[in-house]
Amino acid sequence: MAEPDYIEDDNPELIRPQKLINPVKTSRNHQDLHRELLMNQKRGLAPQNKPELQKVMEKRKRDQVIKQKEEEAQKKKSDLEIELLKRQQKLEQLELEKQKLQEEQENAPEFVKVKGNLRRTGQEVAQA
Repeated sequence: MAEPDYIEDDNPELIRPQKLINPVKTSRNHQDLHRELLMNQKRGLAPQNKPELQKVMEKRKRDQVIKQKEEEAQKKKSDLEIELLKRQQKLEQLELEKQKLQEEQENAPEFVKVKGNLRRTGQEVAQA
């Protein structure tokens, strides 16, 4: 390939062509990535190119193993832990029932509240 004419001329008025700067190569992220890839290649750690299906299957398998371990841990609960969980559930259930009763009483019409008060006072008089 022949060289252009302007390279041989020493004319200072000519604008000489310069190689364009590649913005990708000058970016900091690209340089860091390239450096990391070179270091991994020297160590013998090539990036893994696994198919997407294989990645998904491995993730499912990991999740399944974790789930099995959690189930085994639950099965191995001591008798004390089981009893404590039962009591906790009973207490939560009683608390929910109390809340429901209290909400029903708050939402009840005025005449129902007055009637309940009259019954209580009637019972107190009968007891005395």
